Formats: sequence, C-alpha cells, structure tokens
Amino acid sequence: MAYGARVTRIPETAGIGYTGSVIDRCAGRRSDPAWLSAMRTHADTRVLPFWQDQYVPNTDAPLVGEEVFLGIEAGAAVFAVDLQEPAEAVDVRSLFPSLTATESAVLAYAKGLLHWHRHQRFCGTCGGGTRSRDGGHLRVCLGEGCGRMLFPRIEPAVITLVEHEGRCLLGRHRGAAEGVFSTLAGFVEIGESVEDAVRREVAEEAGVTVGAVTYQGSQPWPFPSGLMLGFRAEAVSDAIEVDGNELVEADWFAAEQVRRGGITGRADSIDSYLIETWLREHGSIMGRV
Repeated sequence: MAYGARVTRIPETAGIGYTGSVIDRCAGRRSDPAWLSAMRTHADTRVLPFWQDQYVPNTDAPLVGEEVFLGIEAGAAVFAVDLQEPAEAVDVRSLFPSLTATESAVLAYAKGLLHWHRHQRFCGTCGGGTRSRDGGHLRVCLGEGCGRMLFPRIEPAVITLVEHEGRCLLGRHRGAAEGVFSTLAGFVEIGESVEDAVRREVAEEAGVTVGAVTYQGSQPWPFPSGLMLGFRAEAVSDAIEVDGNELVEADWFAAEQVRRGGITGRADSIDSYLIETWLREHGSIMGRV
C-alpha cells in the first residue's frame, strides 16, 4: 500500500534530514505479542514494504516476509516488511526531495531496522540461529545453552566543519567529481571519544591539527546503520597535508567562495546543515540544490 496517507506533517525545524519523526515507538508495549497482533490486524494499520534495502511504493502482492513494528503515528500502527519476493523498489535517499520530514524519517528508520535483521540471522557468540522478538527490536539466539539477546546496532561517525580565521576547510573525496567539496567525516573507533575522533579524522585526511571541538547536532544515517554526529572544530593552523587516500584535495574557503562555488553538501546529509549554518553566520546563504 502507498505511504503517506496518514502522516502528520511537521516542519523540519532542525534543518537536518531524517530527523522529523513523530512516531511513538511504544517501547513499553512492543514486547506484548497479543498487543502487537491486535495492532497488526487493525483496519488503520499501515505496512511499508521493502525489498533488499529499497522501498516499494506500490505493490498489490501479498506483504510476506520479515516484519517489524515501527510504532504508532497519527493514531495508527506502522509496520515494515522485508519482502521475500523481488519487487519494483526505489532507494530511500532518492525520494528525499519529494518527502516531508516525517515521511523520510520513518522510511529511513524502517530501512535501517530491516537491514539489521537480514544481517543478524546468526549469533556471533555461538553461531546459532536467531529469532526476532519484541516487534523486531530484539533477536534472541536459539543456540543450546546460549540465549544471547541481540539488539540493533548503530555505527557512530563524526562529520566536521573545520574553521580557521573566518574560513572553512573542505575536501574533495576520492571518486567525487571535479569541484565537488564537502566537510570531513569518519567513523568513531573503539576506545575513542567523539571529540578525539574529530581530531584524528581531520589530521589523518587533511593533515590539519584541531583544537576546540563543539557539538552541532546529530542525524540518523541508516545507510545502512550509521549515526552521524555533527561538529564545528577550530584549527590550530591552516597548514594542509592531504593523505591522498580518502581525500584527493582540500583547501580553505571564505564564505563568498563557498556561495559562489555552489558548495551546498547533499541536501539529505547533515553536511549541508553544517555548511549552511556556517554561511548564515558569515552573512551568506544559498538555497539547497
């Protein structure tokens, strides 16, 4: 069935993609099988079909496959299902320009949870098979004597706009088209604070030493299982030494250069939020493209 008929539309006040969800995840109820069964059969319940990480906007086929409970939105239960049979599907990110903040947030949530289920069929401790529980927010190992409980995992990453004397540091990543620049990002490593991750990533990719690091906001990034943590950082100096691996070039840009060059970041990424808020503070802003 089509998605969007009963969505509560709210403004995306934070300006960060996939953060507009108003869904109640009902953590205190989803462990009750009888309640879930009643929600699933209710006339107003909606089911969002997916096929291998992509959304199926229209299908008349039976919605058979791995099913998860997302929550209650606008008074109606919302489920998602990973179809067993191939279907015509589209990438959630490609739909972003045509969706409300609420719609994109719920579809991204569904995509990430279903992806986790497909990749957690077996227990990492004993190798036994696992079974879904609590509306799809838990898998339990069926291995003899194990019973380990497995919860959905996310992979935290930092994304940073670095400043120095009124300019910002942007880099062109390997594979990006000529002239396409963005902020720097990378995954947080074990035993590392997010601030230290910012300093390490900027030093590794651009050879820039960073001092103060200030949190700006976060973004769910279930592509497939990330959480993006946005920061501003102050560079100690403007010396650059690009690693040549992830970045092929990097430079310092004044606000007018960013505006004139049309450097916006991708509209659904917190990258664009970091750039746009920085431009506003420097008296220059442009519309997303």
